[in-house]
Formats: sequence, structure tokens, C-alpha cells
Amino acid sequence: MSTLMKSLAGLGLGAALTLTAGTAMASGSGCGTFTNADGVDEHLACSTAPIDFTNKGSLQNGAKIFMNYCAGCHSAKYVRHSRIAKDLEIPPELVEKYLMVTTDQIGDHITAEIDPEIQASWFGAAPPDLSLETRLRGDDWVYTYLLSFYEDPSRPWGANNLVLANAAMPHVLHNMQEELSQEEFESEVGDLVNFMAWMGEPARHDRQVIGFFVILFLLVLLIPVYLLNKEFWKDVK
Repeated sequence: MSTLMKSLAGLGLGAALTLTAGTAMASGSGCGTFTNADGVDEHLACSTAPIDFTNKGSLQNGAKIFMNYCAGCHSAKYVRHSRIAKDLEIPPELVEKYLMVTTDQIGDHITAEIDPEIQASWFGAAPPDLSLETRLRGDDWVYTYLLSFYEDPSRPWGANNLVLANAAMPHVLHNMQEELSQEEFESEVGDLVNFMAWMGEPARHDRQVIGFFVILFLLVLLIPVYLLNKEFWKDVK
């Protein structure tokens, strides 16, 4: 992804690209297409999001980034601050001090506390709730989307997106991107998407671990079941 973005930056993105990006899922037809400076349609493959629910440091950093850059406009109405403290192993007092920007009750859900009609007047559409965004779009789609903003003076907020053409969302991570190297920026966005994936399904890791042992148990059980079936039917045959 970084190579693609660097090559596009060298073309002068504002004038060089005519975007026809779709909202295809990462598991489907990728992350859309764009027309390059030569007028050739190019396929934009989704980058792989670094999802790892066992990496508590990544999830904690992602929570910090989400509350600092996303929670001002976006809600996450299915996620409680107390669940963040418990699952991400963050002391409740630190959650109350640093991560609760719209409430003073740790049991409250994450809400933007901004009138959706006012937001719609600013952006053209009210920002969506992000609780289940990764389950709707796919982890890789969201990761690629956040890495695919570029300068476009023709847009109201001065930015456009390769994945979602004419996105209403401003490039809220622009300052972070300017301050970090491309590798560091991708790592920070990866932590953010990791946290968003956790929000969408906090029990995903546990489900996968339990599912593995259930399948393993069934495979082991298949051996005595097969032998028992063979014993029952040997006289009949």
C-alpha cells in the first residue's frame, strides 16, 4: 500500500486521478478501482489489516487513537467504556481520565454528543456509528480506506479517497500522517483498525479458540464412533 501511495503522490493526485472507487468488500472484488494519469483503470487491492486481539498494546493504542480522532464525530453506541477497561486491561481510572471524552460515567456507551443534523450540514451526511463498521465493510477494507486519503482541492475538505470516491469524511489523520513516517503511520492506523475490529466483536478471539478445540474434539470423537459403528455392523455384513 505504501508503494502505491508514494507513486500516486508523485503524479499530482488532485489533477491526475479520476476516481471510480467502489465499496467492495475485502473478501470480494477488492477495494475498488481508480483511473491513473494515463487514463488506465487500475484495480486497488485491499491491504491486510494487522488484526490481533492478543496484542493488548495495539488495542490500547487503537482505543487512544479512536477517542482522540474519531469519537468527536462518530459514536460507538454498542461499546461501553467499562468494557474497554476490562477487556483491554486498562485501569478504570486511566479510562476515566484519558478515554472518556463525552461522558463522566464509565458505564456509558461511546457517543459523539453532537446533533446529527448539525453534522449533516457540515459533511453532507451524518457520520455513521462505528461499532460494527469492520463487520459491515471488512477489516481490510477499513484499513485500506484509512490509508487511501489524498489531497484534492476540489473537495470541500480538501481531501478525497481512493477506496470511496468523494467521501464526505475529512482526512482526520492528516496531521498524524505528516508527523510520522509511512511505516509508522500504517502501524498507527493498524492499531486503530485492530481496536475497531475488537469493537465489532469483542469475543472474536475467544470464539476462534473455542471453535478450534470443538473441531479438534469432534475429530477425535470420530475415531471411537467409527470403530463402534464398524463393530455394530460387522455381523450384519
